[in-house]
Amino acid sequence: MLPEERRLRIAAQLRRDTRVRVEDLAVRYSVSGETIRRDLQVLEERGILRRVYGGAVAQEARGWEPGADDRAIARLDPKRAIAAAAAALVEPGETLVFDVGTTVAETARALPATFSGRALCVTLPAAAELAGREGVEVHVAGGPVRRGDLACVGAGTEKFFERFFADRAFVAASGVHAKAGVTGEHLEEIPVRQAILAQAASVYVLADGAKLGRIAVGRVCPLSAVTAVVTDSGADPEAIRALEATGIRVIVAPSGSELE
Repeated sequence: MLPEERRLRIAAQLRRDTRVRVEDLAVRYSVSGETIRRDLQVLEERGILRRVYGGAVAQEARGWEPGADDRAIARLDPKRAIAAAAAALVEPGETLVFDVGTTVAETARALPATFSGRALCVTLPAAAELAGREGVEVHVAGGPVRRGDLACVGAGTEKFFERFFADRAFVAASGVHAKAGVTGEHLEEIPVRQAILAQAASVYVLADGAKLGRIAVGRVCPLSAVTAVVTDSGADPEAIRALEATGIRVIVAPSGSELE
């Protein structure tokens, strides 16, 4: 389980129970008490909880959207399906780029244990998934690290990707629209993503069904600049057809039940 997934689940439990204990969480998630204390520290910094002796209590966060943690958990299965489909595209020896986002980090995690190659990562979670693997050379982009998702941002991150050529890039998106193309909510990420696109031979946009047909505030690129969009089987068929009508390839990842 990714650390961010564990934190989302802890946040959801806090919303239900208003209090959690380090000892109980360590047993539940099969990790050390120190790991749980670090998770609680991260969640406290986000304003989600207040740490107390032996655990934490819920605290209303400034700007926290009620239910956001529950919705993120609910979308984990589609994200993992997308990640599995994306990881299946990879060939041995390739240089890969991993953008921000939980789906992209799940893609790093889903790479075959036998994969050998090079990974250029925007976020620390994606890098951590691969750093312990023999045969994988991991590079983390420079620049300040953003609190929360632990993504590198800024001009230094952009310049990092200008130094490399990659075989395949997996990028995130807040929206994928037939006319507007690929768009993002976080404006500081857009120049980094554009630098990645410019240096990668193949670019795959990983977007769950909720992102299709949506337009976010910042334009990343037209659909013609990417190789394919990878989405889940819960995506609206009309939204998929609208994208395919532009000539873009849409890869629909089967759900777990469809594979059984």
